Amino acid sequence: MATFLKSGRDIYDRPSLTMGVEEEYMVLDPVTLELRSHLNMELLSKGQVVLSEHIKPEMIGSMVEIGTGICKNVQQVHDELTKIRSILAHLCKQNGLLLAASSTHPFSHWQNQEIHPDERYKTIVEEMQMAARSLLIFGMHIHLGIEDRDMQIQIMNEFRYFLPHVLALTTNSPFWTGFNTGFKSYRSKVFERFPRTGLPDHFESWSEYQAYVDLLVRTGCIDNAKKIWWHIRPHPHFPTLEVRICDLPMRIEESVAIAALCQAIAAKLYKLYTKNMGYRMYRRMLLAENKWRAVRYGLDGKMIDFGRQREVETRALVYELLAFVDDVVDELGSRNEVNYIHTILENGTGADRQLRVYNQNKNFRDVVEYIHRESSQGLIEDVTPFLHMFQKPSAEAINAKKESLSASPD
Repeated sequence: MATFLKSGRDIYDRPSLTMGVEEEYMVLDPVTLELRSHLNMELLSKGQVVLSEHIKPEMIGSMVEIGTGICKNVQQVHDELTKIRSILAHLCKQNGLLLAASSTHPFSHWQNQEIHPDERYKTIVEEMQMAARSLLIFGMHIHLGIEDRDMQIQIMNEFRYFLPHVLALTTNSPFWTGFNTGFKSYRSKVFERFPRTGLPDHFESWSEYQAYVDLLVRTGCIDNAKKIWWHIRPHPHFPTLEVRICDLPMRIEESVAIAALCQAIAAKLYKLYTKNMGYRMYRRMLLAENKWRAVRYGLDGKMIDFGRQREVETRALVYELLAFVDDVVDELGSRNEVNYIHTILENGTGADRQLRVYNQNKNFRDVVEYIHRESSQGLIEDVTPFLHMFQKPSAEAINAKKESLSASPD
């Protein structure tokens, strides 16, 4: 892994590298195991009373999105994800539903999904047409606190090289509408139908990036920067760099490990910067070759080591990445969480495990049941002790929701 000496520049204030994680979950019918819309149920209304801004609807009625708050460390990410997913799983159960985490459903069809009756979603469907209606995919986004906008661009430029590695570790979408697609991340292929997706170009500065955004707005391409859906982007409203390339892992430990790895990559790139060094940047067209290999083969393929100009086993490159960030993980207090990457390398990603289950009996129902079981690992059964942690409604509202959540499902 080559580095290069940069010309001297003022050192930016150290980024906080706080974290926030967003995850999009599937809502399932417990009998058919198909995706099922929750729009005519109390799932969201109850969830928003308890979880406040940590839960929101998505365009597809069988999807629900959650997000942690601003987390100071990866242990807090683990704590919040566990509690939020536990509450949501309990609410699903009360509504006669199941919660599951995978980036595609193995056999449900996008044509059968209800669209949320919200004006902004209607606008997206009108503009994007079939590309929007068929967007039945579920992802995970990781926000990294980098307060200086120029530093965001600097780290984004260099982080791009590692995005295929991160995707290879999270692949969890091998099936689509009852087909074995042959891809480890078919979600990535579906999302490519949208404009302004994929790997971003290199930008020299925040002002150059902002000029690009301004041009798109001025020419009617977009009305705001949130419609730039790259695999990594500066968030338009928050002081964060947002990593968006990931499939949604099944287990909470996997999500936490990936968040910890992304934080460590950003920390290492900043550390190099303070030493007047940086990671070598490659053209987007070259990085796209590695992204394709991650999408197609996940951890089981090879990627290109552009410094050595040869193919290398993807797992070997991930081990190199772990060695690259090793000197920052103790500073971040995330060694245990980053070490879980070794478990993923040994046991396989969600896509690998889904395929193993499918190949036993060629039965997609077995796969969905497995996804649900894996998604439920590590959840807390009794959620009442921490209902107050996410919002502070009135005492009456808290008591009402405690009673509701403690009741047996119909």
